[in-house]
Amino acid sequence: MSGTTRITVTLPTEQVDALKGLTDNISGYVAEAVARQIRHHLLGDDLRSYQEEHGAFTEEELAAARAELFDQPETQVSAQAA
Repeated sequence: MSGTTRITVTLPTEQVDALKGLTDNISGYVAEAVARQIRHHLLGDDLRSYQEEHGAFTEEELAAARAELFDQPETQVSAQAA
């Protein structure tokens, strides 16, 4: 397991109240949210890089990706997107 660093973060009171209602481990909850955001950012970078090299994704590729992500048949995802 990696080490930890203590930091201070300022959040709106409403968010802190909501967090307290969701979890007893606010640090863990925030750490997971930050990790998810970092993965989202890195994936976006990878997708942009791929498209720069190979061109924009086709509608068929996007439908296949949506089907994979949402575990639905491509035709169902395509119909929902329309």
